[in-house]
Amino acid sequence: MTVAVARWTREQVAERVARSFAEGMVVNLGIGMPTLVADYVTVDRGVIFHSENGVLGVGPTPAPGEADPELINASKDVITVLPGASFFHQADSFALIRGGHIDIAVMGAFQVSAHGDLANWSTGDHRIPAVGGAMDLAAGAKSVVAMLTHTTSDLEPKLVERCTLPLTGYGVVTRVYTDLMVADVNDGIFVVRDMAPGTTLESLQAVTAAPLELALDED
Repeated sequence: MTVAVARWTREQVAERVARSFAEGMVVNLGIGMPTLVADYVTVDRGVIFHSENGVLGVGPTPAPGEADPELINASKDVITVLPGASFFHQADSFALIRGGHIDIAVMGAFQVSAHGDLANWSTGDHRIPAVGGAMDLAAGAKSVVAMLTHTTSDLEPKLVERCTLPLTGYGVVTRVYTDLMVADVNDGIFVVRDMAPGTTLESLQAVTAAPLELALDED
């Protein structure tokens, strides 16, 4: 398999995700890579980050030595909170999700299909052994984007025509952010809008198990 070698860092992927938010959006950051996104959104943009363990107004990662162990997100990572933040029961947090009040859910993934199917848990040898609240976010958020590495550690594609792992949501993902590209999901095709430096469509296709095409319009 030909492998594209130029990859964005996790932080560079997070910065690209952060660019997509409009002022005033309520955004849920899923466990894993998505939690990095809060570090790349300044307070003046008015974006409100939600964590399903019952926090609204999550801020960036605390500076070294300044973490409060009582403040954590759904990943159990320590967080900061912004002025005006609120804390509430987890049942109320899920009422917020199920009520359609989350504008964007940024979710990690083991696989995403070219039809927008999301698989981000597994009964196999993966770190996330149960679906948890991800199914509520997949169903309740107005928009779902996936943030993931383009391949597994064994260089197997994570972007596929059909998911082989248990589905979290069917046809829910509208855009994927990987360490090689940003692409929209469009009826069985990943429409590429940005690529890591030095990456070509051909090298991307070599590590993608679904059709790709370049976007013709500017985003």
